[in-house]
Amino acid sequence: MAISPSAQVHATAVVDDGAVISDGCIIGPLCVVGAQVVLHANVELKSHVVVTGETEVGEGTTVFSFAVIGEVPQDLKFKGENTRLSIGKRNRIREHVTVNAGTEGGGGVTKIGDDGLFMAGCHIAHDAVIGDRVIVVNSAAVAGHCVIEDDVIIGGLCGIHQWVRIGKGAIIGAVTMVTNDVIPYGLVQGPRGELDGLNLVGLKRRGVARADITALRAAFQMLAQGEGAFQERAKRLGEETDSAYVEEIVSFILGDSGRSFLTPR
Repeated sequence: MAISPSAQVHATAVVDDGAVISDGCIIGPLCVVGAQVVLHANVELKSHVVVTGETEVGEGTTVFSFAVIGEVPQDLKFKGENTRLSIGKRNRIREHVTVNAGTEGGGGVTKIGDDGLFMAGCHIAHDAVIGDRVIVVNSAAVAGHCVIEDDVIIGGLCGIHQWVRIGKGAIIGAVTMVTNDVIPYGLVQGPRGELDGLNLVGLKRRGVARADITALRAAFQMLAQGEGAFQERAKRLGEETDSAYVEEIVSFILGDSGRSFLTPR
């Protein structure tokens, strides 16, 4: 066990031998920290937090009460193999959140980027890859092997099906089940998720130029109503555009995926 002299560990917390507790960490009452856990500088665990398994938590992350981080995956194929969880910097992981380690068949690691907000009761399953600045709202669930790119918002009570990819800057409305891939900057809503448009509010908030928003709108229209199959339209779009934002959508559609896409209505 390596606990920095500047760390604060409550007398009722349990820190197993082998854990690494870095400078400025705060471990609150009745927390449990496993032997293979590494907490980087200024991580704070509120009361009753469990961090276990081979788990690394990045600098400045705060984990709130009753969260369980790094526990074994909810996968019947898991046989106790050595897998990991990696969480980046400055994340806020709220009450009752669960994040599971990876599986051997899924690459062995669950990964969360920087500056995310994971609201109360949400779940991140094994082998998921979560980008930077992602928001997962209360009681939403991200299933195994999903890829959630940067700046995505997943609304409350949503379910993201296993192996689904959600592209950069997309937004998923509350109480939505997403069963297929979502293009970057897409807007998905409805009980069985449908691609209803673009996340224009998010684009404007990030200061995206009007010319790029216009190009994205035209691209969406072409994907919705152009000739040929969806991927054929995307390929043709890539040949015609000079917008980096539209190129991101094209690359996403033409990239490797085990699922089909939500297509415009």
